[in-house]
Amino acid sequence: MFRTKRSVLVRRLWRSRAPGGGEEEDGEPGETAADSRAHGAGGGRGCCMGKSGKLAKAHLGSEAELKALTHAVLKRLKEKQLEVLLQAVESRGGARTSCLPLPGKVDSRLGQHWYSLPLLLCKVFRWPDLRHCSEVKRLCCCESYGKTHPELVCCNPHHLSRLCELESPPPPYSRYPMDFLKPTDSQVLQGPGDRSHWCVVAYWEEKTRVGRLYSVQEPSLDIFYDLPQGNGFCLGQLNSDNKSQLVQKVRSKIGYGIQLTKEVDGVWVYNRSSYPIFIKSATLDNPDSRTLLVHKVFPGFSIKAFDYEKAYSLQRPNDHEFMQQPWTGFTVQISFVKGWGQCYTRQFISSCPCWLEVIFNNQ
Repeated sequence: MFRTKRSVLVRRLWRSRAPGGGEEEDGEPGETAADSRAHGAGGGRGCCMGKSGKLAKAHLGSEAELKALTHAVLKRLKEKQLEVLLQAVESRGGARTSCLPLPGKVDSRLGQHWYSLPLLLCKVFRWPDLRHCSEVKRLCCCESYGKTHPELVCCNPHHLSRLCELESPPPPYSRYPMDFLKPTDSQVLQGPGDRSHWCVVAYWEEKTRVGRLYSVQEPSLDIFYDLPQGNGFCLGQLNSDNKSQLVQKVRSKIGYGIQLTKEVDGVWVYNRSSYPIFIKSATLDNPDSRTLLVHKVFPGFSIKAFDYEKAYSLQRPNDHEFMQQPWTGFTVQISFVKGWGQCYTRQFISSCPCWLEVIFNNQ
């Protein structure tokens, strides 16, 4: 008996669903025990509280019930829509896929809960422990971004990200002392010439900056290592003389990297890679603190890494110390795969194999 193309697409989609009980490793191969403990608990302060590998599984509906519901939804899609969905799922968001507009007022019941179509497809193909729409954020590349109660809503699961939940209050052992911008970097933002960019990005390998500063004019930027479908800052095209095996290993894990987006409420970072990233930003911390936290962001999660309004309020223009040196509040540091701080073997970000410095234009 020959299968139709539709049935083949549906079958491939079901096979590509997210593993319901997939536990992730506590640490990366080659990490010390201190690294592994920090990944699971302390040093980076894991902000993504909804991560399925670290929380108890939510048994909401049986496998048979989920399969029947998913097939019922997929059978309502046209062949072209199934192809778009399959491309997004199989590429894990790496391929630029179009929106998948479907009726926004159709809810489906699974177990004791009701799910909208976007939430259901995210639960099936990305986050099995997902429960509520407040746990996700739509990416700005999506046509449904910023729209309230539309007749048709995009149901592409890779046009949404999972929101980080910041823990409060933080324990003292996870804190990392403030460091200040180097004058050569801060001066990039204060020159009288270019006012069109909203930030510049520097890529570092340990203590060495690789390549030139990358000026960002577009509201959204992909930073990746080697992604044919990518459009943005390709780290793999930079010439690096670093022969360290650890650096080369981390480079190979950057993959789809991150998406940096300037939105109305601030600057968001979306982790598109398959490994955690670590972020330090003045606007993620307590305004009265003299130290900054390092936040761990898991794959598929988003975090508002920078808040302009909060950054300006932190400047304290009458502060003599602020007037004498560049203000660290307008920079964000992001490390790929490896964290830093007192609960890690690496105390400073300059010891991390591959990391970014994002410097915002404060003019």
